Amino acid sequence: MKRLRLNQLPDNREGHFLKGVVDGEYLSKGTMSPKPPGFRTHSEGVHVHDSEEIFIILQGKGHMELNGELHPCTVGDVLIVKPGEDHHLISSEEDPLLINLWLHVGSEPHPDHSKKR
Repeated sequence: MKRLRLNQLPDNREGHFLKGVVDGEYLSKGTMSPKPPGFRTHSEGVHVHDSEEIFIILQGKGHMELNGELHPCTVGDVLIVKPGEDHHLISSEEDPLLINLWLHVGSEPHPDHSKKR
């Protein structure tokens, strides 16, 4: 896992805002999601991906469990989980991760990107 702060991101004006930080030309999927106090994502088993996954902590505190090891995270953290790393986001009981943004990057744009409106 790689950890950055929001103010460490490059000033990209083309492509996506993480270009040069992560592999992949496109943000291919993702969403913003609240996490209740004490919640652990993907609670059972191993959870890995074939692509990088980015978590941006917008409010609250918690831990990223990475291959069984806990890493604290807080507002402004940008966590980049590498392919094959087992990961689980855990929300704090005292100051839960009310909002976090997660994204995947890839070599192809999201399917909706190419649809005409």
